[in-house]
Amino acid sequence: MTGHTAMANAVPAFLDDHVAAGGGARPAVVTADGPTTYGELRALACRTGNALRGLGVESGQRVALLLPDGLGWTAVFFGALRIGAVAVPLNTRLGAADWAAMLADSAARVLVTDPALLADLAPRLGDLPCLAHVIVAGGGAATGLEALQARASDALPAEAVDGDAMAFWLYTSGTTGGPKAAIHRHRDLLACRHYGIDVLGATEEDRTFATSKLFFAYALGNALLVPLFVGARTFLDPRWAEPDAVARSVTAFRPTLFFSVPTFYARMLRAELPPDTFRSVRACVSAGERLPVDVYESWRARFGVEILDGLGATETIFMVLSNRPGASRGGSAGRPVPGTEVLLLDAEGRAVPDGTAGVLHVRTPSASPGYWNHPDHTRRTFVDGWFRTGDLLTRDADGFYHHQGRADDVFKVAGQWVTPADVERVLLAHPAVAEAAVVGAAESGGLVKPFAFVVARNDARGERLADELTALAAERLPPHQRPRRIALVDELPRTATGKLQRFVLRDRVERTYPQGGHK
Repeated sequence: MTGHTAMANAVPAFLDDHVAAGGGARPAVVTADGPTTYGELRALACRTGNALRGLGVESGQRVALLLPDGLGWTAVFFGALRIGAVAVPLNTRLGAADWAAMLADSAARVLVTDPALLADLAPRLGDLPCLAHVIVAGGGAATGLEALQARASDALPAEAVDGDAMAFWLYTSGTTGGPKAAIHRHRDLLACRHYGIDVLGATEEDRTFATSKLFFAYALGNALLVPLFVGARTFLDPRWAEPDAVARSVTAFRPTLFFSVPTFYARMLRAELPPDTFRSVRACVSAGERLPVDVYESWRARFGVEILDGLGATETIFMVLSNRPGASRGGSAGRPVPGTEVLLLDAEGRAVPDGTAGVLHVRTPSASPGYWNHPDHTRRTFVDGWFRTGDLLTRDADGFYHHQGRADDVFKVAGQWVTPADVERVLLAHPAVAEAAVVGAAESGGLVKPFAFVVARNDARGERLADELTALAAERLPPHQRPRRIALVDELPRTATGKLQRFVLRDRVERTYPQGGHK
């Protein structure tokens, strides 16, 4: 790994330092069009920064990215940070109403997007008075991104900003309602060393590939920041991940570090890919939600590679808990990442003993200082340097942490607590179940009961499976934890980042069974 400057602006640590150390000819970003070296990427980021300055963008002003993953995304992100502006990546899987709301909330001065996404958003642009410029990437116009870059100089010193200056915002994925922009500072980016180097052991020889997209903190941290910090190369694909396409990309690019989410790991297992598909990979990583033990074990048996499950957040960018290579434990989120302090607290703010569930609080160098325009949420979530994640975990005697769901997902039935993860674990034990989700919803008389939603494996029969799961729940669960109804569905509602949206399932129960239901 090359040495890094002490400059407060984070961008040189990811680009300039490698060029200065003689690594300018090394590949940095690889796409279907071929590799882009560190020297070329630095020059492109400089030209992009100069183009943004030419549009009147000043330090602290927001530059929104509504783009598929690729070289353009990367150049705009680093170009904005290089001039002291604030990059605001937007989720490309949302709709025009959501994008317009985020553009208004962020008061973005410039939006960089592509023709297809712009077509959906165009009718709403008149409602965004702060938006001075819309730049189209890939359209070939004289005012498009590529033309602006071509006309700009590739000489651009990084703006001297304070390490606490805003660098980028990430909107939360909306698992419990409307998204909020988590603010991240320049110094937050440099904390990638704790997970990337101390846990994964990433070096310039690594090759990274993530199925998630860069607007998601998980991919931004692991498929862009970590590899470029250590001088490695990363593969960026604009397409949404499908098992066969991912397998072809893995075969061609030969990644050594592979990042995905539990739902997609399960999909790849069901796709029956050849057992040597991941032969180049030294570690697979999972995050976004709890990784089922069955997926962990089946993946290792099929492909010979362990999955390192971990836990991070939009508010932390990088993992705060993680399993270690060669020392992973199925069903566990691992142990604290170096540099991160961890507390599990009960509702009264007291530390809980091992084996007892508590809400995860972390103090980590990459934590957001708060949410933009949400002072109340900020006060509740960030307290005395600690970030209250809202995740419910237990710690075992060996120091491994186990995810039990979200604190606001837990509900009471007959005066006793029900943790959805406990019920889901029993349902997932059935060999015909691919995915399971449990929520608490009111039945007749307003009493809250558990309702289960199950995705069956390809060859499972619905009616018989529901009966078998009901019997399994009766055998293994106390009465208050047994699902009142088990519904078989084709898929579970998830955010674009793969997180389960339990509030959608609760709404579905209320719409379908307004007086509750019985099985």
